[in-house]
Amino acid sequence: MNPSYHQLIFSAIEVSEQFNEICLELFRFQLKNNSIYTDWVKNLGRPKPKNYTEIPFLPISLFKKYRVIATQSPPEVTFASSTTTGGTPGLHHVADTGLYRRSFTDGFRQMIGHPEDLIIMGLLPGYLERNNSSLVYMVRELMALTGDSRSGFYSHPMDIITPLRKAEESGKKVILIGVSFALMELAETASFSLRNTRIIETGGMKGNRRELTRKELHSLLCSGFGVDGILSEYGMTELLSQAYSTTQGLFRCPDWMRVMIRQTSDPLSFEPNGKTGGINVIDLANVYSCPFIATDDLGRLHDNGSFEVLGRFDQSEVRGCNLMAS
Repeated sequence: MNPSYHQLIFSAIEVSEQFNEICLELFRFQLKNNSIYTDWVKNLGRPKPKNYTEIPFLPISLFKKYRVIATQSPPEVTFASSTTTGGTPGLHHVADTGLYRRSFTDGFRQMIGHPEDLIIMGLLPGYLERNNSSLVYMVRELMALTGDSRSGFYSHPMDIITPLRKAEESGKKVILIGVSFALMELAETASFSLRNTRIIETGGMKGNRRELTRKELHSLLCSGFGVDGILSEYGMTELLSQAYSTTQGLFRCPDWMRVMIRQTSDPLSFEPNGKTGGINVIDLANVYSCPFIATDDLGRLHDNGSFEVLGRFDQSEVRGCNLMAS
């Protein structure tokens, strides 16, 4: 892999012109090396964008049908999205796991905190049983960076009650990352009054419970854990970067990731801030798959650059992560 891309992608993107130049360079790289994306661009008739807002976005559903990769080298790892029973997973062939590690560690440091200062605990039933989960890969690597033996995974809410209380009582800052249905079960099983622990929900009831709005979910979790707020992670198998919400369900992206809102009636046009539409994601870390992804999620962008996730398109296949409606 080209090491110069690491420096290019994660360099300080201080002005929009710099972000635009990187996008256009990666677009040209994709057009030269990614046959699936090249065919898509040709079909749309947009081979020469002059600004990143003119770059075509690849529908995320094509990760279910085609091998989306921009290199002849074999992938170092292939991640599969979670699905309901009988669903077709999206496959992300990751040619450079170094880019993924750099993206999620730098993003976590930028948005949440330094892993070295934390205890990180994961409550991820349904994901730990799979050997191709990008979420488990990310959390495992973040846990390793803590260097703390109290960091670890748990498959059942009952198993984490005592370790979580001990970690909380240690006085060290704790991050608990969990899927929504497991966090709900934990909050209903035991009573907590957490002061040193922040909770990050990754979404997904996965048919275990009725779907809740994010506001309803966070209200119940705040009551159960005795905390003032719940954080959320917005990521997916087909991306190598994550956005996080720290207040009121408003997500923010790291510097190398950007969200745009496309019109539902015209996917090549974009909605102004404050209007609801489909979420398009630019993830510069996706250089060897596709950095320009049109997701199946609905959202709304705000003037300060934050965004909301409001649900999914009706025709989209239900997936395990981030199914919360707002």
